[in-house]
Amino acid sequence: MNQATRKILLIGRVGQLGWELRRTLPTLGELTAVDFPDIDLTKPDSILACVASAQPSIIVNAAAYTAVDKAEAEEGLALKLNGTAPGILAEWAKKKAALLVHYSTDYVYDGTKAGAYVETDTPNPLNAYGRTKLAGDRAIAQAGGAHLILRTSWVYGARGQNFLLTMQRLAQTKPELRIVDDQIGSPTSSRMIAEATAQILAQLLRKKDVGIQAVYHLSANGQVSWHGFARAIIAKLKIASFDLKNLLPIPTEQYPTPARRPKNSVLSKVRLQADFGIVPPDWEQSLDLVIEEMGPR
Repeated sequence: MNQATRKILLIGRVGQLGWELRRTLPTLGELTAVDFPDIDLTKPDSILACVASAQPSIIVNAAAYTAVDKAEAEEGLALKLNGTAPGILAEWAKKKAALLVHYSTDYVYDGTKAGAYVETDTPNPLNAYGRTKLAGDRAIAQAGGAHLILRTSWVYGARGQNFLLTMQRLAQTKPELRIVDDQIGSPTSSRMIAEATAQILAQLLRKKDVGIQAVYHLSANGQVSWHGFARAIIAKLKIASFDLKNLLPIPTEQYPTPARRPKNSVLSKVRLQADFGIVPPDWEQSLDLVIEEMGPR
């Protein structure tokens, strides 16, 4: 199948990752991008009607329930979006010999490992969000069709709801901020994820290896705490009204949340580099690009 006739269905067009994917995927084929109400991921009939209408050879699912704390009270709803819906997409893809690309999370791990997590490490989610995302990963694998699960972490971007934009708002309105300093991870821009997704797919299509069944870790290089990330954000945004001396590091125990978070969310990218030659940029380099994209403030 050549590029002119290849059909790609992107689910989750209005999210921060979907927005970026709408700019990287059209080079690979004819792109159809949908979101609610075009598709209702809580309703199997709506999912099947959407994919039947689009008849894609590649499905990229960038939609998810991502409200980590809210998921503790809405695990059933989160499971429909994060667990059941991906399984339905995977079953359809298997029947039609299509490839499903899906995004997972560092929160499938419990954060107790001393070093970076590799793809073969045993998941043990601490919260409802992680449990529902892991259910989706397993449903996709169990369907037995071609799939590519890209597991990422601490996603942010120039739009949507994320840590970067929250810190920008708070630093402009609060005289003091207390940010957790004992959870570490790799902040990953939605732009980088979308660019890497397109690179991976281009290589698979060139090699005619669209029957892949694999999980890869895809996050920025380097690691930092939430406090360190906040400090970099405020410094790079040059928010003159906020004194960085008032950005205080605190332990997790002093910032209780409904959902427990892993202390270590660092993901190894060794497999990604070995199989695709992709070396993600350092998290600070990506942050510079996103802030540049945001423009004058």
